[in-house]
Amino acid sequence: MYRRTTTALWIALLCAGLSLGGGCTTTKARLESDQNARKAGSRLEVGSDYLANGQSALALREFLAAEKLDPDNAKVHYALGDAYLARGKRDLAERHLRRALEIFPEYHDARLFLSALLLMEKKYAEAAEHCLELIDDPTYEAPWRALTNRGWALFKLGQTEEARTAYDQAREYRHQYWPATLALAILEAETGKRLEAIRLYREIIAQEPGANVESEVNYRLGEIYVALGNRREAMGHLTTAVARAPDSTWAKKSQEYLKILH
Repeated sequence: MYRRTTTALWIALLCAGLSLGGGCTTTKARLESDQNARKAGSRLEVGSDYLANGQSALALREFLAAEKLDPDNAKVHYALGDAYLARGKRDLAERHLRRALEIFPEYHDARLFLSALLLMEKKYAEAAEHCLELIDDPTYEAPWRALTNRGWALFKLGQTEEARTAYDQAREYRHQYWPATLALAILEAETGKRLEAIRLYREIIAQEPGANVESEVNYRLGEIYVALGNRREAMGHLTTAVARAPDSTWAKKSQEYLKILH
């Protein structure tokens, strides 16, 4: 009886030991994973500060370190996409944004960011599809942004009326969202509806969206007034474009235009 009890006891202890050992290993791995995730989060925070201050090289180092610690973190891949785009490496930015969406398909910001990047790369059809996915998602909280990006994609694909509809819907959601108004104004100007474009550009200026935007709008107004034969009005807007943001691309373009008009 004693021998049988002892044998049973050892078997029980052996099973318990295996169970405890496995549990300890699992717990240890989980703790290590949690620690790495926290470290990655700290690296992500530091890198984001660098990126916000224009230090993209330092930001990229932090984000790459975060990726090593937590390779399946969608936010890390989003950050890498942001940093690589700031470094002018669109292919790598696109790769990481796609990876972020593989990990977390409902990552709305990553999908919107990818759509914008695809617009830059002139991949209009795919950009439009990503935007539509956001628009059709009732949990997406900023459909006017996706509608604006989709409108631009459709406009570049030659689908003018569909693009205009997308912009109108974006403005219906958020009338003060100037990017939608600017895109619509550009569309109207390029399709010959110059007076409507002028009205929309003036609407943007009244919102005071910032020096760089106002510089662009004044440059575009200058272009329209040149086309309308109103040299004086054109020169006034081009001069304002230079004054609003002297170091901007639009200011330089305005200066070149002014030289032609003088």
